[in-house]
Amino acid sequence: MADNPLYDIRDERFGALVIGSASLEELYSGCRWTEGPVWFSDLNCLLWSDIPNERMMRWTTDGTVSVFRSPSNYVNGNTRDRQGRLISCEHGGRRVTRTETDGTITILADSYKGKRLNSPNDVVVHSDGGVWFTDPTYGILSDYEGHKAEPEQPTRNVYRIDPASGAIEAVVEDFIQPNGLAFSPDETKLYIADSGSAKHEVPRHVRVFDVIDGRRLANSRYFCSLDVGNPDGFRFDVSGNLWTSASDGVHCFSPDGALLGKILVPQTVSNLTFGGPKKNRLFITATRSVYSIYTKTNGAQYP
Repeated sequence: MADNPLYDIRDERFGALVIGSASLEELYSGCRWTEGPVWFSDLNCLLWSDIPNERMMRWTTDGTVSVFRSPSNYVNGNTRDRQGRLISCEHGGRRVTRTETDGTITILADSYKGKRLNSPNDVVVHSDGGVWFTDPTYGILSDYEGHKAEPEQPTRNVYRIDPASGAIEAVVEDFIQPNGLAFSPDETKLYIADSGSAKHEVPRHVRVFDVIDGRRLANSRYFCSLDVGNPDGFRFDVSGNLWTSASDGVHCFSPDGALLGKILVPQTVSNLTFGGPKKNRLFITATRSVYSIYTKTNGAQYP
């Protein structure tokens, strides 16, 4: 393990999570900025966003890569709901959408209190069907990853879409630039990254909140900070370890917030997800490329 240059080991517990002989495989290159990987186990494929090229790409287990959707309306983050439908955050439309099984697109949210959203960034779905997403301004800062515009919302919020009524509610309003988010495996906590340090003198940190009745957040507190780069997207394994993107690779934090180790990647990492038949393959979107590496642990996301 110590001889594998892919790993920067900070805690002996990291050895139980990674494979010493594993290699980092580049599955595809040629994008401008990759984001939003989501695994479809029923189709044996990975989808991801190439935001500046305004397209979504698809990789299948036989190595084939194709365009899934173009134009994509500058889609960024993606996930699936418990029915297996694709949920996406569109910079271009400044909205959150759901792709139905027949391919039609349903708008879930595009405004709050009568004003347009900023540019929805990342999204997760609770087991009760509630859709939670972050809304920083990255997609309206220029025409590179969306359409340049002035924000209409006074703050950069985290929202919840009620599964029954479709009503949208701001659950957190004090982030500089909320970015990646994920529920703990038991859904008792929600973790949210603040990537505002790219433009402001604030920590490169992830905060954690208690989830109350599946609808509200309470007891905001610091969870961890990155020593290199800004936190973007992250996911959990079944043991509650948080795997997050960073500028030098993927950082793994224990449930108590300790940095266990890093998987070093030659490009700046934006996001990641677990996939494969056993959910033990980590798929990594990093600047121009998509990588994968097998692990000893398994991802906690559904379906």
